[in-house]
Amino acid sequence: MRRTYLGEFEEVVLLMVAILDGQGYGVTISQALEEHTGRSVTFGTVHNTLIRLEEKGFVKSELGGASTDRGGRRKRMFKVTALGSRALQEIQQLRKDLWQMVPPNSLKLSGL
Repeated sequence: MRRTYLGEFEEVVLLMVAILDGQGYGVTISQALEEHTGRSVTFGTVHNTLIRLEEKGFVKSELGGASTDRGGRRKRMFKVTALGSRALQEIQQLRKDLWQMVPPNSLKLSGL
């Protein structure tokens, strides 16, 4: 199987979808990203990333019920797929392996 790589922002969005466990949609994912990363993100950027992740098979979405507070519009709720879960686990393992390879003194501040 050919491996599909995720960019850093795609990885963070996918992680947030996993954290929200099926309860995330564009706005809540954007808000949670800002809250937990301190990073200012636009809804459009998150939305486009979610669509890209869905095209790659890492997330799936379905429409939730319409609500009056949204003018009758329905929310598109996102959930991580099995492929997305495997991708996150592989990324986590890769990062763990790489961190273990860092020599103990290599990250000390130096006078450079």
